[in-house]
Amino acid sequence: MKFGREFETQMIQEWREAYMDYRSLKSIVKQILRFRLQKRLPHPPPPPPPSGENAPLQAEGQEGGTGSAGLSRRISLYRAFSGLTNRASRSPRKSHKPHNPLSSKRHNHHHYHLFDDDEEQVILINEDESASYTTTFLSSAEEGGEIEVQFFRRLDGEFNKVLRFYKQKVENVMEEADELSRQLNVLIALRIKVENPNVHLPPDINSVSSAPSSPHATVRTPATSPMDVIREVEETEDKKVFKPAPVEMLDHIKLKIEPETPLSTLKLMILGLPSEQTFSKPELKRAEELMSRAFVEFYQKLRFLKSYCFLNQLAFAKILKKYDKTTSRNASKPYLNTVDHSYLGSCDEVSRLMSRVEATFIKHFANGNHREGMKCLRPKTKREKHRTTYFLGFFSGCAVALAIAITVLVHIRGLTKSEGRHQYMENIFPLYSLFGFVAVHLFMFAADIYFWSRCRVNYPFIFGFEQGNDLGYREVLLVGSGLAVLTFGGVISNLDMEMDPRTKSFSVITELVPLALLACLMIALFCPFNIIYRSSRYFFVGSVFRCLLSPLYKVILPDFFLADQLTSQVQTFRSLLFYVCYYGWGGDFKKRTHTCYDSEIYKELYLVVAIIPYWFRFAQSIRRLVEEKDKTHGLNALKYLSTILAVAARTIFEMKRGTYWLTVAVTTSTIATLFNTYWDIFKDWGLMNRNSKNPWLRDKLLVPYKSIYFIVMAVNVVLRLAWMQTVLGIKEAPFLHKRALVAVVACLEIVRRGIWNFFRLENEHLNNVGKYRAFKSVPLPFQELGGSKTV
Repeated sequence: MKFGREFETQMIQEWREAYMDYRSLKSIVKQILRFRLQKRLPHPPPPPPPSGENAPLQAEGQEGGTGSAGLSRRISLYRAFSGLTNRASRSPRKSHKPHNPLSSKRHNHHHYHLFDDDEEQVILINEDESASYTTTFLSSAEEGGEIEVQFFRRLDGEFNKVLRFYKQKVENVMEEADELSRQLNVLIALRIKVENPNVHLPPDINSVSSAPSSPHATVRTPATSPMDVIREVEETEDKKVFKPAPVEMLDHIKLKIEPETPLSTLKLMILGLPSEQTFSKPELKRAEELMSRAFVEFYQKLRFLKSYCFLNQLAFAKILKKYDKTTSRNASKPYLNTVDHSYLGSCDEVSRLMSRVEATFIKHFANGNHREGMKCLRPKTKREKHRTTYFLGFFSGCAVALAIAITVLVHIRGLTKSEGRHQYMENIFPLYSLFGFVAVHLFMFAADIYFWSRCRVNYPFIFGFEQGNDLGYREVLLVGSGLAVLTFGGVISNLDMEMDPRTKSFSVITELVPLALLACLMIALFCPFNIIYRSSRYFFVGSVFRCLLSPLYKVILPDFFLADQLTSQVQTFRSLLFYVCYYGWGGDFKKRTHTCYDSEIYKELYLVVAIIPYWFRFAQSIRRLVEEKDKTHGLNALKYLSTILAVAARTIFEMKRGTYWLTVAVTTSTIATLFNTYWDIFKDWGLMNRNSKNPWLRDKLLVPYKSIYFIVMAVNVVLRLAWMQTVLGIKEAPFLHKRALVAVVACLEIVRRGIWNFFRLENEHLNNVGKYRAFKSVPLPFQELGGSKTV
């Protein structure tokens, strides 16, 4: 793979614009090459390959320390934390501007030669007071020199851009490290207060603490507070000093660690007062979980920063090597020396901070177990399994074979003209259509994942999937094809159209196959064993549960994204209702008869289950409006309210008919369609921007073909009009039973949702890129009393 592609693949996609623009610099080098070939300029042998500090960069590994071994593990969990940055023991950190003998300051108008006496001088590099670099190309008067001047001007711009971004991010992580240090000190004090450990210091500690010659020593005396016996060991120039863990700080700290539950939300809504802090073990456990997550996320930031630094240094080395090879000059040596002596190449804050975080996490959150600590800190790498590909091919082949077998059996037996055809379509087909809707949705989601990956949309980060456990398109296709095999197998078992003349009924075993398939699906979904992608199943179940209690949980993207998916699965909810009626109060499954459609209870529930998915999104929008005070969420709630009214009107018209309900259904559906279409294109997809770089689209596009966006907008509008099938009274189509027509319309809505998914997440990803948002914010557990800021 060429370096340019590998460079783009290994980028942190949300920081894409902050990386060196290797592609544009390479295009300028190609312009230089074309010019030289056209003018047939002399092409002497290329310079010798770089060595020493200009050699190709190598990735540096990080091995965390194991922490100090002076105290026992039990005591180390309670001693005060000296901080991740150790700023207290050092002089205030100054701006990092190491002396670079290969560059000069503009304010003193002094330039250093960049080559030895026997080398030809090509460039001069100046550094101004703001630490920005400017390169002067000394051979600009040569033929074609203006292109090389353009190259170095662009190179300087990219170098200064990378420097500014890197310096800003390092300053941010240093500030965050100080905040984490303060939070960890409060956590240690909370441990002491909650667990009240009765620890005994080792003999060497007692001797140091009781030494009268030390002005900082503390004599150990009996006391009720554990603070009198728990000390932090700090290395000074000539002795060890024991620093007390300040448990008194808890008097000025407010705990923000109460887990959000429906009960706590209702309590806050009704009483308006949060629960009092009790410094209990559950609160300590929750605080430790939040701090552990914060440290893991912080370590991920440091890894990203180190990767950013390394990749950019490597990119500068590659492009300068390409320039030297093209022009037969030796400009890479002085420029790479400047890179090495700049903040980008010489700042070691990130590496030292990584080591400190590793040691701290292992000591305080992994009980001193280095392997377990590093396993938590470093993300799990996802491995492609050959058996996934094998079973995907196997199940896909079986599904296709079964589909062909069903087609052949229907044709040979003449089932389309059989007397039992209507009975089958009214009773059995709705049962199996449920699995068909789910399978189609899985196939569309697999296609979304595939194209997200191709376009480098960071969907695991957006959804908050656990790194290493997120499903790829192969895994989703495997689940969908497995479900298709089970469904087609069940359909073949139920293709009998005639009852047993002796018993005047159908076989009980075959008639219970759809119910057995539904039971298997539910068992697989809630199975507690670590099979069939348990982490993903539990993630899905958790999101469904939060959707069910939408107003009572804080709304996050996975939850409202799932609720949007459910709005395209209205027919699935109605199929579930039909299961309950058919195998429950309103049907005789042995004879394939039911009275569900005549039941008033069924009709009412038929309307309610169609509204439920839209209610989820309506409630979520109201919750976000209350919390974020953003009027956009209020308009979104109105959009879903209009859809609820339209669905209700169409359902009532389907049951009662009449001119009045036809007028109401057409009016409400038209308003809802216009509202939803506008929101899809303008808000969710961010398109139709007249003043963008791409007219009527948006400034940034991930799909290279602009026509695709206009096509999907038109398709979205057409598929949004599928409701017209109901109000126009189209009950049957040629060769299609009315139940089959309903299923086809439902599948078209699922296809529309799959298309919507891709462009919705594309827009979300580009918003993250525009804000350089590559990390999830983890709430810290402690804040000062009387204020909203953290400790």
